[in-house]
Amino acid sequence: MLPEYRPAETERQAQDYWAANDSFRAREDAGREKFYCLSMFPYPSGRLHMGHVRNYTISDVIARYQRMRGKAVLHPMGFDAFGLPAENAAIKSGVPPAEWTYANMSYMKRQLTQLGFAFDWSREIATCRPEYYRWEQWLFLQLYKKGLVYRKNSVVNWDPVDNTVLANEQVIDGRGWRSGALVEQREIAQWFLKITDYADQLVDDLQTLDGWPDAVRTMQANWIGRSQGVEIDFALADGSGEKLTVYTTRPDTLFGVSFVSVAAQHPLALAAAERDAKVAAFVEEAKQSSVAEAALATQEKKGVALGVDVIHPLTGEKVPVWAANFVLMGYGTGAVMAVPAHDQRDWEFASAYGLPKKIVIAANAPTQPSPAGGGGLSTPSPAQRGGAIAPDISQSAYTEHGVLLNSGAFNGLDFDAAFEAIATALEQKSAGRRRTNFRLRDWGVSRQRYWGCPIPIIYCADCGAVPVPDAQLPVVLPENLQPDGAASPLTRTPSFYECACPSCGKPARRETDTFDTFFESSWYYARYACPDYDQGMLDERAKYWLPVDQYVGGIEHAVLHLLYARFFHKLMRDSGLPVAGNEPFTRLLCQGMVVAGTYYRELPGGKKDWINPADVDVQYDERGAPLSATLRADGGPVLIGGREKMSKSKNNGVDPETIINSHGADAVRLFMMFTSPPEQSLEWSDAGIDGAARFLKRLWRMVSEHVAGGPAASPDVGALSAVQKDLRRKTHQTIAKFGDDVGRRYQFNTAIAAAMELVNALQKFEGGEPLDRAVRQEALNALVACLAPITPHISHTLWTALGNAGAVIDAAWPEADAAALVSDAIKLVVQVNGKLRGQIEVPVGSSNEAILAAAKSEENVVKFLAGSTIKKEIVVAGKLVNFVI
Repeated sequence: MLPEYRPAETERQAQDYWAANDSFRAREDAGREKFYCLSMFPYPSGRLHMGHVRNYTISDVIARYQRMRGKAVLHPMGFDAFGLPAENAAIKSGVPPAEWTYANMSYMKRQLTQLGFAFDWSREIATCRPEYYRWEQWLFLQLYKKGLVYRKNSVVNWDPVDNTVLANEQVIDGRGWRSGALVEQREIAQWFLKITDYADQLVDDLQTLDGWPDAVRTMQANWIGRSQGVEIDFALADGSGEKLTVYTTRPDTLFGVSFVSVAAQHPLALAAAERDAKVAAFVEEAKQSSVAEAALATQEKKGVALGVDVIHPLTGEKVPVWAANFVLMGYGTGAVMAVPAHDQRDWEFASAYGLPKKIVIAANAPTQPSPAGGGGLSTPSPAQRGGAIAPDISQSAYTEHGVLLNSGAFNGLDFDAAFEAIATALEQKSAGRRRTNFRLRDWGVSRQRYWGCPIPIIYCADCGAVPVPDAQLPVVLPENLQPDGAASPLTRTPSFYECACPSCGKPARRETDTFDTFFESSWYYARYACPDYDQGMLDERAKYWLPVDQYVGGIEHAVLHLLYARFFHKLMRDSGLPVAGNEPFTRLLCQGMVVAGTYYRELPGGKKDWINPADVDVQYDERGAPLSATLRADGGPVLIGGREKMSKSKNNGVDPETIINSHGADAVRLFMMFTSPPEQSLEWSDAGIDGAARFLKRLWRMVSEHVAGGPAASPDVGALSAVQKDLRRKTHQTIAKFGDDVGRRYQFNTAIAAAMELVNALQKFEGGEPLDRAVRQEALNALVACLAPITPHISHTLWTALGNAGAVIDAAWPEADAAALVSDAIKLVVQVNGKLRGQIEVPVGSSNEAILAAAKSEENVVKFLAGSTIKKEIVVAGKLVNFVI
């Protein structure tokens, strides 16, 4: 064994061994418990970043630990390879997206291997390969046959930079999630999946996911947005018999309706636009407005009266209809009842256009009920009959629940009672009905871009939309096309879109839209179970491996990806595919971000030139806070920004490959696991990575010095001295803590801290007698085995150097000896008047008299007792001694 630790050589040897022995291959074994560990696969953008490294290190530690626990482990990896970044890169570089993507996958695979991740590459998936996306095309057609897929014209979120449709989830603060461009409204034909048919299941099954963070479950529940409400019909006042239907969760405010709002694309608005130029101008302006909910909430409220009235279903009064820019056709019926006194959005609109605000809710209940059938209170004031005081709505709407005012027979009812009474009254008049509604909309999966999975539909002038026959799947995306950023090159490629109708044989046109890339990432976890199966989407191996036992990924995917994956799992289940259970992921860990300091110089015009931390020298105060910074290249000052997520835009990323070359992959892995709990943000620190490297050198040196003394036997437990027992106890405490922290709690940082404490104890442990060496050997074996999931390369070498048979990757997890954990002595704190003054160690089972004697003789305690009279002596068994003086 070399006396010095050489990371590059050590890591190369370990990786060569794993490759030669196919160590990471997953095998189905009915006789063993399975464990499927998965991290969210990366987009092949070209290089790994530290966020990738942290994500995959966490899953790798879990997978390696479970393997050592004797389980059959599946830990796969692949690439989420379709998407806009490849097209944008292709436009800049002048190469087809396929060429750019495949080159990046090859590079990133080498980086992942360099970090020692125990991925089963025999199951590698790339979503851009026809053998993968063939089966999502097949599933799409099965869903089409079942009526779960449809096509319609829809007002959509249009990204004018990426020239594609965005799902609602992909609009962040009114901008495209990738381009950052302001999103527009356009009406185009789109393909949809009926995710709303599964809305109840998606909400209800969240209750079964007790291995998920509460925050993620809450985010999903809020996004699905199940609500109980009432659908209300307002008859048009023109006597046509037509009606305008709205949905509300606040039927208690029905008597406060002063107008009804409809979307600019609503048939009433479009009809009014044909006869009124002012309405027509508003409808045209609305097409350029954002459809993102965040923007709708904050934008200026605009509208136009349509010159149309509807009849209030309970009062019979005429109510005007307005078109408003905060109402969308894609939500509900495209119409809402407006209650300005009790809805802030309506309050702002009514304020802008001078519309009435009728107060119908008070915060406090009347002391006496309104008479049955009475007309209620007509003029709200502090002197209201029964003590009900109308809220002040001069500055904003009153949106809380309360009791009804000015609501006829319903005055005095609280929210629940009013909901039931008004819903019943509407149902009796056939003017309304109770409804469960959802915020969730059907998933629009069409994208007007090239680099994606082709939608397997053919359009025929005679037959309409015709599914591609199964025998003609996959519809292969040509990989040699070059996008130019204007429109999908598929629309300009006759060899792709020209085809024959499968039904009548006449010339037809193939769909040139491609799937939203979330389509691919919604089922990849299942395909890992059987990636080589070419007779169907999944085979029986999926039933063996699913569900995923541990999923690791960022919180940013809480709605986008995880909701769609849950939906797909249920679709595959209901399509008869061999997936187990109702949910894809049993346990979810959302790792925190990797953050680093930012540095910049101001440029003319207010722009900032961001400078990489590696190019900056920083001066710190005694607390470690940065005081000033200079650029190494010229020595000039640079400004210090905040600690932010590593990103290209702020140029504060750290290249993993550079750190691996300087410190070794194990040091990177150790730093990632030790610096903070996995769910919290990790702050990059050069000093921290240096410390991790020093610890590994220290461990190596300790093993090297021990091994130089020759073989060591197993300890004779009955012959151990007190000092030897103490070290052995520390060893088995460390084993027990690792098992709990790594195997159950996922608190890797505290496990590593325990390992460092054991190293400290070993350094203090002296003696070269056979029993000393035996206890030291047991401690080093345990230390190396426990660290093996975290620092697998150095552990591979040290395990062999310690004389163990076989490789550590095939070793069983060490078990803590319960007998070794039992101490012959206990430590007690000693207090004087309740204040800590010392600590003593006494044999287990000592009498109170012996304990008190030991406490009184403790050096520091003696000083505080000197010259005083002890009034009371208190012994709390196993904890403390307290002297009251």
